[in-house]
Amino acid sequence: MSDTDIPETTGRAPSIRDVARLAGVSYQTVSRVINNSSALRPETAAKVRSAIAELKFVPNQAARALATSRSKLIGVLGPRTPTHGVASMVQAIESAARAAGYRLTITNLATSAPDDVRSSIDHLMQQSIEGLIAVAPQTRVVPILDELKLPVPVQIVASTGTATSHNDQTAGARAAVRHLIELGHTRILHIAGPRDWVEADHRMRGYLAEMDANDLSPRPPVLGDWTAQFGFEAGLELLRTEDATAVFAGNDHMALGFMHAVRAIGRSVPEDISVVGFDDVPESAHLWPPLTTVRQDFVGIGTRAMTDLLAALGEATGEDSSSDPAQLRLIVRSSTAPPSR
Repeated sequence: MSDTDIPETTGRAPSIRDVARLAGVSYQTVSRVINNSSALRPETAAKVRSAIAELKFVPNQAARALATSRSKLIGVLGPRTPTHGVASMVQAIESAARAAGYRLTITNLATSAPDDVRSSIDHLMQQSIEGLIAVAPQTRVVPILDELKLPVPVQIVASTGTATSHNDQTAGARAAVRHLIELGHTRILHIAGPRDWVEADHRMRGYLAEMDANDLSPRPPVLGDWTAQFGFEAGLELLRTEDATAVFAGNDHMALGFMHAVRAIGRSVPEDISVVGFDDVPESAHLWPPLTTVRQDFVGIGTRAMTDLLAALGEATGEDSSSDPAQLRLIVRSSTAPPSR
């Protein structure tokens, strides 16, 4: 093509008709190429893609939605308190969605009250979403989703996994507590996550089950909020009133706060008290001492959720749906040791 063939688009973004003129085809043909239609000759499609690249044409998503009656929009319902795991899963969902030609619209719950849950879902549905992913939902979100019987595919994804990828949080918690018991600890505390979080409940059940299986008396779990600040404040109180030699925290951030409290009162980890977390956030390996924790594949879980949703929408992704990213692994570092005698 010569310079004189290039349409004049000074002062505005190039349009689909500009692409059509440059490629010497109809704008309907350009539309078919944009929508990956197979009913075109390869040489025609190549000519259109060359024109798109030359003009740096970006398809208008709103116009495509009107023309195709497809919004290509996925709704994501997030928790009111996003965590590292939630953020990692949402990033993975967004990457997988973009690769498949979809976009995300995200709403975080103001509270976990039923009216707020319904209002948030209604807000997403008003945007003509084609599917919904509920990420790390509080326990009361699931029955509301079932009750609403939404007219679009729904995927529920948490650290516990997806509908097709199950992550046994209870087993992960039991592995953490078992590690402490095998080191010789018998007085083990548990700082749990919020009462209405599915993950927190499963991890607390794992703590109680492993203590019971070893004929040890569990201490009443302390319900936290996933934050390092809570771990710190709870640590100051627990270290004043309890004679435990080990703590299993429901996530790494509360474990970090607890370790701060240990240092603040002049004691040390693991010489005076061992600490285990859960999640293996990137910072865990760089704490001092490095934190023993339970690792899980948040990115894999988020990608699997989007793959499953695309399958429900009839979209082939080429991903191996038989692989299971929801594997937990105990990572032993320097924050745990046998109790001092």
